[in-house]
Amino acid sequence: MTDYQTTYAPMLGHSPRMRAVRQSIEQVADTDATVLMLGESGVGKEVVAKALHAASPRGARPFVKVNCAALPSELLESELFGHEKGAFTGAYRRKMGKFELAHGGTICLDEIGDMPIALQAKLLQILQDHEFTRVGGSSVLRVDVRVIAATNRNLESAVRSGQFREDLYYRLKVVTIQVPPLRERKEEIPILARAFVRRFNEENHRHVTLSPESLRLLGEYSWPGNIRELENMMKRVVVLESEELLREELQGLMSDPEPVPASVVTPLPVTLRELAQRASLDAQRLAIRAVLERVHWNRAEAARILHISYKALLYKIDQCGLGRKRPRRVPPLAPVVQEREAS
Repeated sequence: MTDYQTTYAPMLGHSPRMRAVRQSIEQVADTDATVLMLGESGVGKEVVAKALHAASPRGARPFVKVNCAALPSELLESELFGHEKGAFTGAYRRKMGKFELAHGGTICLDEIGDMPIALQAKLLQILQDHEFTRVGGSSVLRVDVRVIAATNRNLESAVRSGQFREDLYYRLKVVTIQVPPLRERKEEIPILARAFVRRFNEENHRHVTLSPESLRLLGEYSWPGNIRELENMMKRVVVLESEELLREELQGLMSDPEPVPASVVTPLPVTLRELAQRASLDAQRLAIRAVLERVHWNRAEAARILHISYKALLYKIDQCGLGRKRPRRVPPLAPVVQEREAS
């Protein structure tokens, strides 16, 4: 509890919305109730989960996090529940799963909405009976673990569409904590920004400070990427030692492009191929941005929807001038051969 009081409680007291989150944490900390954390990507659900763990009697025991969206079904099952030697090709020795490693403590199942439906039944069993078997094993193991699940998805919609088990949903949401987006707790923005700048100054041996004008602009932006977007922006500012970059980027994000009068547009001769490449890039930009905004900039989920690899999506985001901001003018699309290689 001391770690919670010194490290986490002060972080949760800078806005009315987060003080409500802190109150919920303190109400359920001394129980073993399963908690479902809801909120957009980047709002700090993992920090809230760690705070709940630290405030609980389990605070001195392990806190183990698993990202359910990061691994395919077969690997995720082994990651969660472990496997026996010879259970599958490459299983050269017995491996303990995350539930065993979290025994006595807390396990945080991040992106629970992306857990394959086949694994959800096994998770339901461990929530009900605290028992499971390793992959390829027959021995029943019993663990004492508190489960915290987190997601940015609407699980009720996933239940209706058959992508998430209804019985598991109700088992997980014994207690629900909604972590608000940063745009609904703007009182925290200058505090968080200064904290990030201090941290990155120390890490990079810099001496960057934020002016009142920069703090004003930070407070006016809507932060669709939430705290993660703020953190990354502060890192860029510190590493590049350019507060002017911060102001230019924020002003660009918040302003619409000025329309260019037709009278000053000078037509440039282009080939049909160049026109096709530009039209293709524009179409890709619109499609990728629409998908990213729909999934709140969860790139892994966007790559899955677009049926391309995560690496290819990052390449396309950069090529199209996306980056959680309005597309900038970009050069013509690279030749088709290069695009296929990148994909």
